[in-house]
Amino acid sequence: MTGRRDGIRQAPRAAGEHPAWARELLEHLRPGGRDVRRVVDWLAATAHAEAALQDAAGTLLAGTRLPLDESLVADLGSGRIASAAWEGEGRHVRLVRIGHPSGACVLAVSREAPFDRHTSDVVTHTAQVIELLLTAHETAAAGHRLRRATADLRLAILQLLMVEDTVAARRVAAGLWPGLLDADTACVYVVESAPALRDRLAAECLDTTREEALVVRCPAMDGHVIVVSPREATAGELRSLVERHPGTFLGGSVWQSLARTATAYGQAVSALAVARFRADKTAVYAERTHPERLMDPAALRGWAARVLRPLDALPHHTRAELLATTRLGLEFTAVNTAK
Repeated sequence: MTGRRDGIRQAPRAAGEHPAWARELLEHLRPGGRDVRRVVDWLAATAHAEAALQDAAGTLLAGTRLPLDESLVADLGSGRIASAAWEGEGRHVRLVRIGHPSGACVLAVSREAPFDRHTSDVVTHTAQVIELLLTAHETAAAGHRLRRATADLRLAILQLLMVEDTVAARRVAAGLWPGLLDADTACVYVVESAPALRDRLAAECLDTTREEALVVRCPAMDGHVIVVSPREATAGELRSLVERHPGTFLGGSVWQSLARTATAYGQAVSALAVARFRADKTAVYAERTHPERLMDPAALRGWAARVLRPLDALPHHTRAELLATTRLGLEFTAVNTAK
């Protein structure tokens, strides 16, 4: 038993038992409560004080701005000292250096009453929790930046393939994914889901293909993931993925050379439109026979020359525009041609 000034005797805490404030502080480390600003606010309320967290440049990160000695803060930020305390003008102030991967912060606590052992413990342990949260946040942010940079690189490779620059595409891919584009031919697949689910779907495509395919979030269609793969096994892997996810569809191209990636992409999109009406939610492009391939070439050219001859009387730029429009009209619908 331990004595108290009021004469009431208090039993000591059992070994391993944490005081209430420690349990409250630990709650801030749970996944739903990892917010440095909330931790600093909790510290101020628990210590009956004002609290502030600022970086080495003096930017306030959390809490209430406090008047602090700039040279002392600089010493803490540089690591010359780990903590400091002073008393003046009716206030008691504690400063604690908090290190993290990208630098250091300073936690300042100011109160009217002196810092007893209880309050000092609260400040010390809170500083440790803040350090953990800042480190975890920076680690997560660094991971996010790396994933974003990798995704941007995959998109750049796809864009090079779409403009038939296979040499540059292979050069870019070789650094991170050696051998990915070594094959001469590949298939293009488009996997469609709700836009809100696309990031998770792209991650599963990477896992399913063991990163042996080029997986890209389509920059034009929010719900599309584009997969370029030289492996025959990829088709089965993606079909298995689609089976596991309701509301997900898969369209695939026929085998094409890497230089015809744009053509393969168009085939995959066409197949995707068919997949939406199939029970297994998947479809592979079936190449159509164009009518001109069934006609005599000489007779076809003669007919086309007679039909288009009136255009020869027009100014050159007008003739070129009409010919381009006619060509688009033969390949696309009227609405898409107008676009």
